Amino acid sequence: MDLLQKNTSGCCSFTLPAKKWHWKARTSALYFSQTIPQCPSYRVLFCSSVLNLCELVALRPDLARLKKVLYFHENQLVYPVRKDQDRDFQYGYNQVLSCLVADVVVFNSHFNMDSFLSSIASFMKKIPDHRPSNLDALIRPKCTVLNYPVWFPDVSRSVFLQERDNVSDLVCAEDPPESSCGPRSDLDRAADQIRPLHIVWPHRWEHDKNPELFFNTLLKLKERGLRFQLSVLGETFTDVPGIFSEMRSQLDSHIVNWGFQPSQQGYLQVLCDADVVVSTANHEFFGVAMLEAVHCGCFPLCPNALVYPEIFPAQYLYSTPEQLCKRLQGFCRRPDVVRRHVVMVNTSSFSWITLKSHFQNLLTGDS
Repeated sequence: MDLLQKNTSGCCSFTLPAKKWHWKARTSALYFSQTIPQCPSYRVLFCSSVLNLCELVALRPDLARLKKVLYFHENQLVYPVRKDQDRDFQYGYNQVLSCLVADVVVFNSHFNMDSFLSSIASFMKKIPDHRPSNLDALIRPKCTVLNYPVWFPDVSRSVFLQERDNVSDLVCAEDPPESSCGPRSDLDRAADQIRPLHIVWPHRWEHDKNPELFFNTLLKLKERGLRFQLSVLGETFTDVPGIFSEMRSQLDSHIVNWGFQPSQQGYLQVLCDADVVVSTANHEFFGVAMLEAVHCGCFPLCPNALVYPEIFPAQYLYSTPEQLCKRLQGFCRRPDVVRRHVVMVNTSSFSWITLKSHFQNLLTGDS
């Protein structure tokens, strides 16, 4: 939102804090109906799918005449829940209604769009009788995919040298490591083999990111006597899964960074120091953290599911917990292989610089 507002003339932003999202999804339309001023020059209404757009335009008919763009960074039809009966019908239902009144529906990935549209029919079967039909056919023509625009920072050698004793494997911002950061000496390569593999997990500390799989895998590596270093980053909220405190104790000798980093500089430093970035998510519609880590030179390991096959080639995907453990075990034994590898993911295609014009066109009100 900061990028859009900064780069779009005449843009006004109305937001609510990222807390208690269930309440925001249910009540924000009423709040915004009283907060957004009457303005005859408004042309486009760009909103998140958390907002009930249907309620907002009903409460504010003057906003109904605008070009209404609904952006999905997730969708509630396939959002993971522990038990299906725990899924609150109203959140997915609100998103379907919002799509019906929107003029353009934008998804951050094809996985997000396809999973939403293909789930509408089965989702509506939860209604006991008088069910609506063919809603996906009404919504699909409005839909398009526009990836989340990542602002990739400059992580060239000059930014981070001061905190590194050995920076020979640091990945530069634009080019492959060996071509952009100079040739590597035999001493550098020997150091790569001696220094333990550094594994990073940079995700929200919540159950949908499946920390249990990640930590259980690391315990297996530890039990086999393999050497590795560990950084567990990411934001915490009110309810933190208990496995984090438990694993901090059990993996203490391997930990070099733990918890939310207070500055972007510090966060990027950890990513540049790390060798492998792991996702164990049960829920991912895009995955900014994984792309940021790849931009900083990490070798990615992701589930062969969700959005990941859309972004990462097959060599970076695993299908079972056993495959994940085997890959990390091999990297622990030969960390130099990871450090010499040039990751075959073109992060620039997801950058703000590449996507800027597409978002600006979306917000002109003409297209």
